[in-house]
Amino acid sequence: MEQNVNKKVMLFILAVGVFGILNTEMGFIGILPYIAEYYQVSVVQAGWLISLFALGVAVAGPTMPLFMSGFNRKKVMVFILGLFTACNLIAIFAENFYVLLAVRVLPAFFHPVYCAMAFTVAAGLARPAEAPKMVAKINMGVAAGMVAGVPISNFLAEQFSLSASMAFFALATFLVMLATLYFIPSMPVKERLSYGSQLAVLKKPLVWASIAAVIFLNGSIFGVFNYLAEYLAVVSGVAPALVSILLFAYGLCNIFGSMLAGNLLTVRPIFTAKAFPFAVAAIYLALLGGGSAWPLMGLVVLLWGILAGINGNINQYWISHAAPEAPDFANGLFLTAANLGCVFGTTVSGKFIDGLGMEFVVLGGLLFCGLSAAVIFLQCSGAKSPVGAVENCA
Repeated sequence: MEQNVNKKVMLFILAVGVFGILNTEMGFIGILPYIAEYYQVSVVQAGWLISLFALGVAVAGPTMPLFMSGFNRKKVMVFILGLFTACNLIAIFAENFYVLLAVRVLPAFFHPVYCAMAFTVAAGLARPAEAPKMVAKINMGVAAGMVAGVPISNFLAEQFSLSASMAFFALATFLVMLATLYFIPSMPVKERLSYGSQLAVLKKPLVWASIAAVIFLNGSIFGVFNYLAEYLAVVSGVAPALVSILLFAYGLCNIFGSMLAGNLLTVRPIFTAKAFPFAVAAIYLALLGGGSAWPLMGLVVLLWGILAGINGNINQYWISHAAPEAPDFANGLFLTAANLGCVFGTTVSGKFIDGLGMEFVVLGGLLFCGLSAAVIFLQCSGAKSPVGAVENCA
C-alpha cells in the first residue's frame, strides 16, 4: 500500500510540475497586451516572448533530454524548476524588455528535459501495458497548464498588475520544486545509455515515420485550432463573451480527452491511432457542411476539445513506442515533432485562409488528417507494429 501511495504522490507532483512549466509557457499569451503597454513595445515585438520560447523548445527537444539523460532525474527536475522560478522572479522586476526576453528564453531550453523525464518516470511506475494510463495523467497536467495559464495570467494582470502574473508563475514552479525536493525519491539512472546508442534510434525508418505521423497529427489539430477564436467570431458569429467561454470549455475537454486516452491506448492502442485522423476529419467535414452555425458549433468545439486531448497522448505513445530503448530521447523527439506540427499546420491553414477565406481553414486540417492517416496505415502495413507490445496492427 505504501508503494501505491508513493506512486500516486509522485504522479501528482510530476503532473503539477508539468502544469507549472506549461502555465509559464502559455500564460504569457494572456498578458501580451499588458507587456506591450508596460515596456512600450508593439504587440508583435511582445509576441517574441511566445515565438522564441517555442523555438527554444523545438531546438532543445532532441538535444537537451539526450544530453541530460545520464543525470539523476530528481536533481535535474529540481534544477529546472529552480531555474524557472528564478527566471520568473527576475521577470517580476525586469525594467528592460530585452532582459525579460532573455529570462523568458533561457528556461525554454530546459522545458523539454523536464517534460521528457516526467513522461519517462510516469511510464516506469506501472507495468508496460498500463503505462499509457500513467502518461495520460502527465498529459492532464499539460492540458491544465494550457487551460489555466491564459485566463489566470490575464485576470491577475487586469485586476492587480503585470508583476502579479509573473509572481504567480514563480510561485507555481517554486511550490512544485519544494514538493519534488521533499517527496520525490532520488532517481539515479540505473543503466546509463551512451549518446551514440540513443542517437542510433535515428537509423530506424520506423522512428522517422513516427516523427512524421506526430507532425501530421499535431498539424491536423493545431493548424485549425490556432485560428479558432477568429473562426468563431467571423464565421460562426459567436459573441465575444461566448468565444472566451468556448475556448475555456475546449481546454477542459482536453483534460477529459487525456483521461479517456489513457484507457483507449491501454486497451486498443492501434485502433485508436488508426481511427483518430478520421474522427478529426469528420469534425472538419461537419464544419464545411454548414456545421459552423451556432449553437451546433458549441457541440463541435466540445468534441474537438476531447479529440485534442486524445491527440497529445497518441503523439507521445507513437514515438516512445517506436524507440523504447531510448525513452528520454524519444520523448524529446515527441516534443519537437509536436511543435513542428503546430508550426507547419498553422502555416498551411493560413495559406487556405489567405486564398479562400476563413471558413476554409479546415481544409488545412483535412490535409494533415489525410497525411497522418496515410503514414499510420503504412506503418501498420509492415511486418511489425510500431508498438513493441502489439503483434498485429490489423
